[in-house]
Amino acid sequence: MKTCVLSSGSKGNSTYVETSSHKYLIDLGRNKKYIVDKLKEINVLPQEIDYILISHSHDDHVSALESFIKSYKTKVCITDEILKNLPQLKNYENLIIYDDNITLPEDIITSIKVSHDSNDARNFIIEDGKYSLCYITDTGYINHKYFKLLENKTIYLFESNHDIEMLQTGPYPAWLKKRVLSDTGHLSNISAGVYLSKFIGKDTKKVILMHLSETNNKPELALKTVKDTFKEYDVKFNDISCASQNEISEVISI
Repeated sequence: MKTCVLSSGSKGNSTYVETSSHKYLIDLGRNKKYIVDKLKEINVLPQEIDYILISHSHDDHVSALESFIKSYKTKVCITDEILKNLPQLKNYENLIIYDDNITLPEDIITSIKVSHDSNDARNFIIEDGKYSLCYITDTGYINHKYFKLLENKTIYLFESNHDIEMLQTGPYPAWLKKRVLSDTGHLSNISAGVYLSKFIGKDTKKVILMHLSETNNKPELALKTVKDTFKEYDVKFNDISCASQNEISEVISI
């Protein structure tokens, strides 16, 4: 299994995932040129992408979708509710409508409902029979009913959006601070650390922190907060890095 975060943040989000059978993109923010250029940096051609998984309809996750599929006719996996907010896909022929699970040849993809201020929002677990990847971002909290499902995955791509103090004392207007901190907003560094402390297991190899705010967070602060939280919960795990908005992450190959 391989993964590389192409872009993560308010400017746009897109993540490449490769199993032994398929090549995926989770979301398509930014623009087509950016996505194509970043794929080429990791020696992947855009026409090689088998499936695009759409987490929700906010522009920073779908802004490049229409132009990308117009060029490459890639299969798009989406829920009916998310589709309602993307009329540009109404007549697109290569849609796969899913509810909870997406069963593909050789791979199992489980979607979990998350709490975000959009018309349906999903995160994903991708499993190929040997390895597993958990993608969690754009949610205010994680429902306890999913905890068991999220335990002991090989790779975690996990939101660590903001430092609470930086957000509260920063330049955002009051309404936006309230939105980010709400149950339909984003996970803080502390929340990321607490959740990951519960999920990380003996098979976990890598954690990448996602969707860091440029205004209300810093990579070094996110890493320190998560690692300090691990110490509090007696979790011994150090292979953590942060994704960026403008540069690809390291290519994780398991």
